[in-house]
Amino acid sequence: MIQKYIEKILRAKVYDVAVESPLDFAPLLSERLANQVYLKREDLQPVFSFKLRGAYNKIASLSDQERANGVIAASAGNHAQGVALAAKKLGIKALIVMPRTTPEIKVNSVKARGAKAVLHGDSFDEAYTYAKQVAKEKGMTFVHPYDDPDVIAGQGTVGMEILRQHNGEIDAIFVPVGGGGLIAGIAAYVKFVRPEIKIIGVEPDDADCLNRALKAKRRVTIKQVGLFADGVAVKQIGKEPFRLAHRHVDEVVVVNTDEICAAIKDIFDDTRSVAEPAGALALAGLKKYVEQGEVSGQTLVAIESGANINFDRLRYVAERTQVGEHREILLAVAIPEVPGSFLKFCKLLGKRSITEFNYRYFDNSMAQVFVGISSGGEEDDRANVIAQLEGEGFKVTDMTGNELAKDHIRYMVGGHGPCELNELVYSLQFPERPGALLKFLMSLGSRWNISLFHYRNHGAAFGKVLMGLQMPKGERKTFKLTLDALGFTYQEETSNPAYQLFVGGREWKK
Repeated sequence: MIQKYIEKILRAKVYDVAVESPLDFAPLLSERLANQVYLKREDLQPVFSFKLRGAYNKIASLSDQERANGVIAASAGNHAQGVALAAKKLGIKALIVMPRTTPEIKVNSVKARGAKAVLHGDSFDEAYTYAKQVAKEKGMTFVHPYDDPDVIAGQGTVGMEILRQHNGEIDAIFVPVGGGGLIAGIAAYVKFVRPEIKIIGVEPDDADCLNRALKAKRRVTIKQVGLFADGVAVKQIGKEPFRLAHRHVDEVVVVNTDEICAAIKDIFDDTRSVAEPAGALALAGLKKYVEQGEVSGQTLVAIESGANINFDRLRYVAERTQVGEHREILLAVAIPEVPGSFLKFCKLLGKRSITEFNYRYFDNSMAQVFVGISSGGEEDDRANVIAQLEGEGFKVTDMTGNELAKDHIRYMVGGHGPCELNELVYSLQFPERPGALLKFLMSLGSRWNISLFHYRNHGAAFGKVLMGLQMPKGERKTFKLTLDALGFTYQEETSNPAYQLFVGGREWKK
């Protein structure tokens, strides 16, 4: 069976429209990580992503009748652009179904490449279901983004190029994983030609469908996936990709948002290009693999899979990068409300830079401050800072890994509520489209009083909201049922220390 994929990859027609992307040595990363690090620059494709390869190979394989009927796809980004350009190159009509949450820049990009864009639903799943329905009704060929042998073969040409471009020893190739088409194609080719090379998948910790499937030895469905790395936000690995990955992928590394943001900066430092979150995913995994395994002296390749990032997201990436590089420590520190306390606190930090200091007077005894402290990046630096402060009598709570603190609390003003609030607090994700917030508030009605609300637009398909509501205990079950009916992703944060220490009602001070 694997031989059939090798033949498909060797005969793939991707170069009618795609380019052989360079395999660039990354000198700064290589020196810092004590390994030879290479980046496979798929961000340099005509659509700034590897997706063009599989889309074109699939569409080029269609019969004359299938071409006459046209093609249809569901996508919010890179696959959409790949299908649009491939169809234009072959003179075939293309229809792309995109969620209504898709940023305008991506919709316009699809239209500019000659395809018709239809907006349907708030998520990829809704767009996908609708596209399949239209394909059946109109007799169009549905071009799957990953679960198709011709698409997998097209993506497999990335692995073929790597082995051709680097004749020497390669220890491991790191591949971003969403639906699995890219890693399946690369693994099939590389393991056939050079079985000693490790194929390592990389996934976000909130969308690790291959990681979970390999552990369960079967495909599993994730109920809710994170949306930061939207190019790999897939709830279930494809059937055919999993069959190949189960046989040929050596392991999977899981990374968090801060590590992805740090990898985006690493790529920029070495190449002056800006990768999208999914595009930097493989490098984030490579760095974690090196750190956890204390790997040195090896030749490691990371697939830089795409550069379709919205400009608005760069602010968020820059904010999170410092934490991802272990160069910023976030702490909640209780300081006695007496003259000289802040001076004593600063003296303890010595020559370290304070990147952030948030404080609001609450009572006469103790001040609770949110502070960001620059770090040299050493693994034990944070522990040393905390130990130093606690040794001088300061009560410290580490906020460096607290998502609520990083997404909301550090940007909020006003301080604690003045009295007992009987408040429940939730973090939610809202679809970024006109009227979404109004729809949500109307669904809640006036039954419960909103006592806290913080919203930030990160330039993504979904915005993040922190909300507090006052309600009797007997109505909490009804409220959760209301949230479930709305279909938004949510999580209760009432017991989160970031909320309790900085914005909770006075009862948290007792």
